[in-house]
Amino acid sequence: MKIQRSSTHEDGMSTLDFMIGVALFLIVTVAVGYNVRIRSDEAKVAAARTLIGAFCTALESYNIDCGRYPTAEQGLQALWEKPTIQPISDKWSGPYINKEIPNDPWGNPYEYTTPGHNGLPYSIRSLGADSKEGGEGNNADITSWGK
Repeated sequence: MKIQRSSTHEDGMSTLDFMIGVALFLIVTVAVGYNVRIRSDEAKVAAARTLIGAFCTALESYNIDCGRYPTAEQGLQALWEKPTIQPISDKWSGPYINKEIPNDPWGNPYEYTTPGHNGLPYSIRSLGADSKEGGEGNNADITSWGK
């Protein structure tokens, strides 16, 4: 026995059904993409903060061994390899960090100055996502001295 369907609609998808499906797909894609971008930006800020903290710890070890912090000319590279720029300490026993000094998550070198901000012995800074001084949110500077 053969069953016949009686329908006033054609089988398949109408143009309206297709357009609604495409619109929903685009909305979901944009929402997911936005959330991924936000999380990626937050991860970069967290990575910069973590690395600045590691530099600070390494600088303290350097200071204990050498009796001073690296000069601005020696820079953070003095944590990875013995400086060749004076003053050179015979007590350097690094490396004080586990890999070569990387750029910040946005591809820029970290800024190391000595003497540092507000009378501190040194300062380390990443200029953030916009690579410019100051800024807010992801564009804010990330520093060893806080805000």
